[in-house]
Amino acid sequence: MKILAVDLGMARTGLAVCDEGEVLASPVRVVAQRNRERLAEAVAQEAKTLAVKQIVVGLPRNMDGSEGESAQNARKFAELLKAQSGLPVELWDERGTTITAHGYLNDTDTRGKKRKAVIDAVAATVILQDYLAFRRNQKNGKRP
Repeated sequence: MKILAVDLGMARTGLAVCDEGEVLASPVRVVAQRNRERLAEAVAQEAKTLAVKQIVVGLPRNMDGSEGESAQNARKFAELLKAQSGLPVELWDERGTTITAHGYLNDTDTRGKKRKAVIDAVAATVILQDYLAFRRNQKNGKRP
């Protein structure tokens, strides 16, 4: 099943999608939009274009697992996106994904404006890869 991942940001939101076999997540694009209604419309349209069956929105929890304002914003956006897209929307703990994404970009020596342009889509890819690993473990009867 194709799944779309969303790394929600204040100014830029990263999107990533996986293949039908749920093996590989790939960055799609970054949407530069601050208005949540318009952002939800853009993400819902991307989901339709990509023919995904589910959306995963990163949930930015604090390192101790508690939820602050950013997490509450992600929850509200997920509900808005669910209404706009008509698709199931799941929240997924995104702790550490931006750090991992920065590590990948360091490994590829991606710097400056190019780095800023792709970091959110790379973070969405990390969120989706984590979610896919969880799904595989569930299918194999393993608990995370």
